[in-house]
Amino acid sequence: MSERFDTLFSGMSEESAMSTLLKDPGELDNPGLKYLAATRLGACTSSESLDLLLKAGANPSDNLYERITRRKALDALGRRKNPKALPVLLQALSADDEPTVVNAADAIARIGTPLGERDQARLIGALQGPDNQRRAVVQAFTRLGMADRDRAIDRCRQDGNPLVAGAAHAHAVRVGGQRDGLAPLIEQLQDNNPGRRRAAVIDLGDAGRLEALEPLTRCPVSMPLRAKSAFQMAETEDGSINPEATELLEQLLQDDPRQLDLDVVSSTCATEKAIRNGLQHRDEAQQYAAAKALMSLQKDHQLNLMETLHSDLGSDYGVHYLLASCTGLLQLRERGDLVRQALEETAPQYAKSRVAAAWSCVRLELKDQRPTLQELSHSNRWKPLRWSCGQALKKLS
Repeated sequence: MSERFDTLFSGMSEESAMSTLLKDPGELDNPGLKYLAATRLGACTSSESLDLLLKAGANPSDNLYERITRRKALDALGRRKNPKALPVLLQALSADDEPTVVNAADAIARIGTPLGERDQARLIGALQGPDNQRRAVVQAFTRLGMADRDRAIDRCRQDGNPLVAGAAHAHAVRVGGQRDGLAPLIEQLQDNNPGRRRAAVIDLGDAGRLEALEPLTRCPVSMPLRAKSAFQMAETEDGSINPEATELLEQLLQDDPRQLDLDVVSSTCATEKAIRNGLQHRDEAQQYAAAKALMSLQKDHQLNLMETLHSDLGSDYGVHYLLASCTGLLQLRERGDLVRQALEETAPQYAKSRVAAAWSCVRLELKDQRPTLQELSHSNRWKPLRWSCGQALKKLS
């Protein structure tokens, strides 16, 4: 979420970022401040900061710090969504640095302005590169709704790398109307490789077909990633939610590990050590398997272990989220304090914990939290949290 970065770098003022961005790395005690400055300016709105980002985004220097700064500047230009940046972004597509090209293609897609034939040709030319770069180019065509004039993207559907092929399938579905592209993406939701599962979730969001929402809800990848794609599928042209999607969205956001397809990993033993290790695993499927094991314990064991885990690992964002979620799913009224605390967390890294807390308020009937839910349902920038709080309020009324 872009607002997460806004908060993390808010300690650097716009003036400080502007004065740092174009300095020679050798003039700085910490050259890394240059790319922090670029990220900071992505959250600003002034024309002066935009002009500086354009200069940084056009800098072809081979210096490592300058290269990283250029990448961050291109990303920041995408966040600014100003079409004035398009010439710089299109020029960056010819760079010999893969992350630079990826960030340029992503930024072009985020700006959202469809390209003319000449500029489309420049973008399609970046298909001649590494796989991550090719995936980003195809995604840009999909997100801008641009047709595959020479079938270059269609040929990618047969690519040996499922991340490239998956992006091309999404293009075929969304732009070409070829719904047969959904089947390989849905199948990939159960890939043993977590990176491929995550890619399939993203590609299904780009495809934007509501019929893929049900298998998406059961895929064991992070809730925020699934939620982003789910809302892409569920939103109508006027920005409202398709009523047919409401039940599945609620299921996804409540995120019960017992309803996920966890066959991609081994079951977690219902012991403290195994659960503790599983909750800290990098693969979300392993985290969910550990949460499922915790939920299988007797209630007194659940309460004791959750107390220990909250004390020892409560600062781990994933553990914090799953504890807030399981408290409600298990209707552990004794831990209502944990839910209240999670709902009050304002740090952006705990945003998903607030979603879990909103639904836990319903299950624990924490009606005293309605004012907080009301405020979040109107003011929060993250749609899954806003919508969850709105739904929770309806159920608590």
